[in-house]
Amino acid sequence: MTDAHPDAVVHETTSIGGRKPDFKHMDRWFATTNRLRTEGTDHLLGAGGAVLRYGALYGPGATDDQLELVRKRQFPVVGAGTGHSWWVHVDDAASATVLAVERRATGLFNVVDDEPAPSSEWLPHLAACAGVTPPWRVPTWLARLLAGDVAVAMMTEGRGFSNAKARRELGWEPRYPSWRQRFEQGLR
Repeated sequence: MTDAHPDAVVHETTSIGGRKPDFKHMDRWFATTNRLRTEGTDHLLGAGGAVLRYGALYGPGATDDQLELVRKRQFPVVGAGTGHSWWVHVDDAASATVLAVERRATGLFNVVDDEPAPSSEWLPHLAACAGVTPPWRVPTWLARLLAGDVAVAMMTEGRGFSNAKARRELGWEPRYPSWRQRFEQGLR
C-alpha cells in the first residue's frame, strides 16, 4: 500500500461469514476477526483514517443466519431481554462508508440507526416479520449453560450507541432511521 499511494483504503475484512456462530466459545470463534480488527486497523490508523463501527447489519442477505435460528426457534429472548442492540441497514452502512472516504474523515464513528432496542422488542418483531412463532424466553442461568457468557451479556447487558457524530461530521442521514419499520422490507 505504501508503494501504491492509494487515495483511500477501506478495510472491512472479517472471518464471520459462512460459519455458524458459536456463542459458547466466542473467543475461539471470533479470534481471526478480532485479529483482523485489531492488527489490521492498527496498521491503517497509523496512516490516519477513520473507523466506522457498524451496528448489526440487516437487509438483503445480511440477517440470513439469524433468521434461520429464529425460524428454528433456536434464538430465544434471554432473561428480561434488556440488552440493547443497534442496527443499520446495509444501504446506510454503505452510504456512511462512501461519505467517510469522500470527506477524508478521521476518528471513530458509530454507524447505527436512530433507535437502539432491547432484544425483548427487536427479536419478537424479527420473528413476526419472518412470519414465525415468537421466540422462546429462557432464564439467564439456562442460557449461560447452553450458549455461554457472551450470548447472555449480549441479550441482557448490551447498550445502544449514538450516530450523532456521523450525522454531524460526515453529514450522514440514514435512509432507514428505524429497524422497526424496515425489518420487513430489509429482509427481502
